[in-house]
Order: sequence, then structure tokens, then C-alpha cells
Amino acid sequence: MAPGWDEEVDLVVLGAGAGGMVAALVGALRGMSVLVIEASALVGGTMATSAGTLWLPGTRHSERAGVPDSVAAARRYLAAELPGAADDPVREAFLTTADEAVAFLEERSEVRFAAAPRHPDYHPGQPGAAPSGRALVALPFDGRRLGADFALLRPPRREFMVLGGMMVGKDDIPPLLRPFASVAAFRHVAGLVLRQALDRLSYPRGTRLVMGNALAARLLHALRQAGVVLRTGTRVAEILRDGEAVTGVATEAGGARRRVRARCGVVVATGGYSGSAAWRARLFGSLPIPHSVANPGNAGGGLDLALAAGAALDERHASPAFWMPASVLERPDGTRAIFPHIILDRAKPGLIAVNAAGRRFVNEAESYHDFVLGMLRAPSGVPAVPAWLVCDRRFLRDYGMGMVHPGRRDLRRFLAAGYLRQGATPAALAMAIGVDPAGLEASLAQHNRDAVTGLDTAFGKGSTALNRHNGDPAHGPNPCLRPIDAAPFYAMAVWPADLATSIGLRADADARVLDVAGQAIPGLYACGNDMASVMRGAYPGPGVTLGPALVFGYRAASHAAQRNKG
Repeated sequence: MAPGWDEEVDLVVLGAGAGGMVAALVGALRGMSVLVIEASALVGGTMATSAGTLWLPGTRHSERAGVPDSVAAARRYLAAELPGAADDPVREAFLTTADEAVAFLEERSEVRFAAAPRHPDYHPGQPGAAPSGRALVALPFDGRRLGADFALLRPPRREFMVLGGMMVGKDDIPPLLRPFASVAAFRHVAGLVLRQALDRLSYPRGTRLVMGNALAARLLHALRQAGVVLRTGTRVAEILRDGEAVTGVATEAGGARRRVRARCGVVVATGGYSGSAAWRARLFGSLPIPHSVANPGNAGGGLDLALAAGAALDERHASPAFWMPASVLERPDGTRAIFPHIILDRAKPGLIAVNAAGRRFVNEAESYHDFVLGMLRAPSGVPAVPAWLVCDRRFLRDYGMGMVHPGRRDLRRFLAAGYLRQGATPAALAMAIGVDPAGLEASLAQHNRDAVTGLDTAFGKGSTALNRHNGDPAHGPNPCLRPIDAAPFYAMAVWPADLATSIGLRADADARVLDVAGQAIPGLYACGNDMASVMRGAYPGPGVTLGPALVFGYRAASHAAQRNKG
């Protein structure tokens, strides 16, 4: 060991979220000794609590799913979607490396993916948009295989679990709602319930892991198999340099300070700045974003460390973060539940969203990011923050809304908390939520007329492949439109929330962090939300944070491995 160091490895990774775990795994599989330093007590970051979708164009999984995709088509799509020059080398690296990165992980570890056979890009009218094949998810994972490490895995959001901690994927919802619809549905539900009952005899929650929790678990399992050292509850106080090059980090844990040498590099992957009030004030400005669905531990620490080491911030983004509408429930124990409204209610037939004037302002079935952009673009005289989702009793029965599950009859808890508002008539509901009664009545009347014809004359709800995908395919003529006329009527407030940040450290195609002069800082890399998003604040499809996190985690570690050979 070199003098002046307490520890020495090839690669140090700051953060155990998606980008950091991929970088660490790839580094180990390429022959490096790797240390992962995580400030919190748990691993997985926002990935572990998310849907876990990765937007990765042109992979072999699209072929296997029967919806072949091409990098050329994705290149046309991003050229139409994203601000800036179409010849961006970072964007090109993302597109041309996605399949390579996925193949490497699957061939060298137990990380496994599959493409959804139906999952459209978010703006299907753009050239090069794909109806499916670009959205990948991790295959389900048996958490029991983690052994004692199961306690290290960040659990899913409480609101996304049922029956005392059982995870539910999108494909589980139809049989759970109608378990007696078929023999297959009954067997599926019976298997889920039996597995959950057995799990709770030995575990604090279910061990059948899906979505982002499955991806985090697979990565954690692979890290252990690859011999990566994982150190939680440890803070990085400084990124150390020798001249222009980064040489290691100084850590603090339990009152002890240690200098860790990183022979090949340091990867900054601490998750961005969603949990930092100071960073939010600086980059969100006056945007009314009171809530976040990201990991609260993503507090900008990686950005602070990198900037102190000479890095530059890239603020040339259409939006500083990626948005999602969320409802908020104050629990009896004083804690707050923030529920992201992703796909389960907004696109379904029999719901509209209204502003303070009781008027619709957006196509409710558009992507979560676009829905919030509609909220933020509302004129100051007629604000749409919060917006109100409005439906009737039939809608609650059939689809649910927010944390009110389909078919739930006892609504007293939600009504008492103010999470759900009720009115015997549209005018009464308008008074209960503080919007203009005449405006709400007019909005409902227009919507109900359009629902009969199946054509939304105001905003085109149900007119795109994305809308219809998230609607109810069993309902016609428009899977996203149905009259709202079965009293009583209900409303729920939704607020803008950030799900991930876009602004981050300037980096090149190999995820090397750049200084203010645009030069790469030797030995310093960034990925995940600490790296400036290749999407630059646009949101073209599902998983545009996790997809690039995987690709640039892979590229960062691969470049560091070349330095190791040197």
C-alpha cells in the first residue's frame, strides 16, 4: 500500500443505487477490486422503490419480445424529442451501448431482463417512436436468496404493497381484482397469497420481488458473488486529488476518518439532489414542487464533492428534473404517504383533472411528466397546483384512485383525512374542493357528451397508443372515456413531485466528469442522477433515468478498467 493511505482498491463507487451498483459490478467483472460506499444503512436507492423500468433502445430483448427495435429508429426519435444538437456524442454513446451493456450483465451475472411486449414510447406521434420493445424490466427475484443481505435491501413504498408487505406487479393486478374470473386467475392469486403467508413466518415482508426491488436485489446478489466490498453508513468527506488527477476519497464513519486510495478512479453515483432543500431552491427556482417521490437520501452530496474537486455543472436542460403527480395522505401516526399517480387511474375511463376554475387543462392519460408540465404551465390566474382528479362511485369501484384501491367500500378513513373529497352533486363536490361550481359542472357536461361519442374534443384523451395502453381495453368505443354521472362524486388533490433530477455533472461519453474548461478530470466519473441526464430534461419514454444509469455505469467502469490495464 502506498504511504499515506489507510486502504487501497482499484475502483471506489459512491452510492449504491442503480448507476453505482452497475458500475461496481462491471468493474469487478472486469477484474478490478471495488469498494462501494453508501451513506445510508440500505442499498438500492430510488431504484428499489420504483417501477424499475429501463428505457434501452435497440437491445436483443426487443427481438425476443417480437417487437424488433433499431438504434437508427431511436436516434430519429431522440432527435425529434430532445433539445440540442442531434450529433451529441453522449447521446450516441447511450444508444450504441445499450445492447452491449445488457448483454454483458446477463452473460456475466444473474442480472436478467425482459422487454414488455406492449409499452409505447411517450410521444408515439414522433418519427422513430416505438410501440414496444424499449422498456425493459428485471425478471422477478426470490429475496430469500439474499440471505442476511435481504435486510440491506431498501423496501418498496408501503403504498405499493398489500397483505402485510406483498409486492404487486402490473400483471398481478387483474387476477387480484377478479380472482374467480378463471382457473388461471385463481391459481395465480392463491399462489401469491400462500407465498406471502409463508414469507411472513420468517421475514418482515414478502420475498417475491418485482419491479425496481427485483432489479436492486439482483444487482446486490451479483455484487456479493463478484466479491465487491459494500460499506454502508459511511460518509465521504472529500474527493482527493494529486495535481489534476483524482486519487481517492476520505471517508468518515463512527468518528473515524480514513483515506481510501482508488488506483483507477472514483465513480460518483449518489442519486442527485432531490433530498436537498438548498439544491432544490437553487435549481427549481420558483417552481411549485412541494413533494418528491425520490429517495430522500439523495441530498446532492455527490454533486458537492465533485464540484469541490473541480467539476462543472451542466444546466442546459429543458427541465431541472422529471415530474410526476402525487397525492398526499397524512397517516394517523403522523407520517406522510406520498403516492405517485403513474398509470393506474389517470388514463382510465371516467376521470378528469381540473384546475381552480373547475376546468380541464390537460389530457389526463398523457405521461406523468407531461401531466405535471400541464400543471406547471397553467396561468397564474387559474392555477392547477394542486389539480383535482374527479370521478364518480363507479370509477372508484372499478379502478380505484390513488391509495383508494378498486372495490373498496369503506371510505371513511380517506374522507376523514381529507385525502378523498365527496359530494352528492358536482356543485357540492366543487364546494368541497374549492373550485368554481359552474366550471366543474360545465367540464363534466362536456366530458360526458364526448364519452358517448368516444371522441374527446377538448384534449384528445384516448387518441394515442400510450393513452389506450393505460386505459381499459375492455371499455369502448374509447378505452379512456366514460360518463361521470353515478353519484356520489369524488375528488383527490394531486401535486407536482420530482421523481429524479436531470441537471447534474458535465460528463463525456465515457462518463468522465468534465471541468469548467470542458476537460476530463482524470480518475473521476459520474453516472445515474449525479451525471447530467442525456435526456436534458425531456421525458421520451418509460425508464429514462434507469436506462442511462445502467449504460453510463457500464461505460464508466469499462473506461476505468482500461486505466487499470494501463
